Amino acid sequence: MYTPTPRLAMLNSFAGFGRISTTVALPIISVMQVQVCPIPTSVLSNHLAFPVCTKQDFTEHILPFLQTWEELNLRFDGFYCGYLSNREQMESVEYFLNSKLLKEDASIIIDPVMGDAGKPYRTVTPEHIAQMKELVKQAHLITPNLTELCLLTDTPYTEEGWTTEKLTSLCASLDTNNQKQIVVTGIENAKELMVFIWNKCNISEIRFPSAGDSRHGTGDIFASILSANALKQVPLETSVKQAVDFISACIRDSEEAGLPILDGVLFEQNLSRLL
Repeated sequence: MYTPTPRLAMLNSFAGFGRISTTVALPIISVMQVQVCPIPTSVLSNHLAFPVCTKQDFTEHILPFLQTWEELNLRFDGFYCGYLSNREQMESVEYFLNSKLLKEDASIIIDPVMGDAGKPYRTVTPEHIAQMKELVKQAHLITPNLTELCLLTDTPYTEEGWTTEKLTSLCASLDTNNQKQIVVTGIENAKELMVFIWNKCNISEIRFPSAGDSRHGTGDIFASILSANALKQVPLETSVKQAVDFISACIRDSEEAGLPILDGVLFEQNLSRLL
């Protein structure tokens, strides 16, 4: 008997080269047997770390896109939001979350892409941060890196000293009703990498050795795996371990192959790990 495939709406950018955002999310979520329905926020020739980039903003088309879906009476089991570049895109997310496009028990996953290495991206303003603080209140699962956690909680960024108690306090301040799942990445501790998990007031940590240099697109891969698993009701800790193992394997393969950093990670040959 046919079992309907979970349906995930995804608002994210599209970069033709560089293995980031939609170009990694589509194959990863699909191989995990979830139907991903993308809404582009912008279309780029390549990601912005390259010296040149051709970009077409898609903001004005997002709302008509959603209204057409409403006209078609489409319904979604989940919503995953990646990088947002302006106020109008955030308002489109608000529109989606308050529409009838989402089922009542739908999962809302927001990756609050705003910065890295202790600094906000050059396009991220104080107003952008303030809007993101409001937006993540509606999410069931958020996946900030350490920099983004600091931006969301008005906390000064430091490279060291991130104790379990401090991380717990910051996550608690974002989850005043103890109903949210928060997964914090990008934490380095004693030459190890760590992912901190806040699961509706329960906490856990996953520590693992670095597999190589930091690479573009790994955050998108991480959020994609967690998003697909959220719709399949996979336990959060299990989902995080799967994402960490998958990304570590991709980085190791990329290092061994001598893949340029700007090219992202060799995830294609590892997709069978997610079946």
